[in-house]
Amino acid sequence: MAALRIVWDVAVYRLRRLEMANLVAAGAVVLALRSPPDQIALRMAFGVVLNLLVYLNNDFHDAEEDAGAASKDATKTAYLLAHRGAAIVAQVVMVGILAAVAMLFERGLLIPLLVGGGVCWAYSAVLKRHPAVDVIAMVIWGVSMPSVAFAPEDLRGWALVGILGLFSGAFETVQVIRDEAEDRAAGVRTTAVALGVARSWWLARFFILASAVYGVLVIHPLFGAAPILALLIPRTEPTRYWNALRLVLGLCFLGACGQVWIYGDVVGLALR
Repeated sequence: MAALRIVWDVAVYRLRRLEMANLVAAGAVVLALRSPPDQIALRMAFGVVLNLLVYLNNDFHDAEEDAGAASKDATKTAYLLAHRGAAIVAQVVMVGILAAVAMLFERGLLIPLLVGGGVCWAYSAVLKRHPAVDVIAMVIWGVSMPSVAFAPEDLRGWALVGILGLFSGAFETVQVIRDEAEDRAAGVRTTAVALGVARSWWLARFFILASAVYGVLVIHPLFGAAPILALLIPRTEPTRYWNALRLVLGLCFLGACGQVWIYGDVVGLALR
C-alpha cells in the first residue's frame, strides 16, 4: 500500500539523519518524572506517530524542491511525488488516530498534537521562508513536541522542555546557516540569509548562553550551567558542528533529567 510505504520511507530517512531527537528527549522526560509503565507506553507511542505525521507533512510540502536537491533521497521523493494522494490519506489517518487517542485516554496530548503539529505545518508551508519566525517556530516546536511526555499540570515537565526550546533555537540557527547559500540562491529569506552567516553564528551562541542561564535559574545550578560547554565546540563546517552541538547539549539534557529523577523536582536558583 502506497501510504504505508510513504510513512516507512519517512521513518527510515529521518532516523538515518538523526532527526527525531525530540522522541529521545520525550523518553528522558517521561522516565525522569517516574511515570508508570502504561503512561510511558501511551505517551511514547503517541510521540512516534506524531513525529511520523509532522515529518511526512514537511516532506509533502518540500517534495518539488527536494526533487532537485542532491542532498535528498531522490527515490523517496520521486515516490512521494507520484503518490501525493496516498500521502494525504496517510496524514489524515494519523491525525484521526492521534486525536482519537488524545480524546479517549489523555486530553493533555492535544497540546503536542495541536501546537507541535500546527507549528510544523505552518513552518513547512510558510514560516521557514521568513527570517526570525523560522527560528522562533522551532523554539515553540522544541517545547511542544516533547510535552507529549507529561500531563499539562506537571510543572517539572514544562521546566525540562523549556530548556529544549532554547536548544532548538540553537539547532535551527545552525541549520539555516548550513543552508544559507542554497536558500540565498533560491531567493528564500531565512534568518541566516537576512542576518548573514557571521551574525547568525552569534545568534546560535546566544541561544546556548540563554539555555545555560535558564538551566541555572530553573533546573539546577550545576546541571543547568552545563550548556556553557557547547560554547567550546570549534566552529567548523555547519553539519559537523550541528552534530557536535546536538551531542553536547543532548548529554547536558540527560544530566538535567537525571537530577530531576534524583531530587524529584527542579531546584534552580530562582525556585529556592
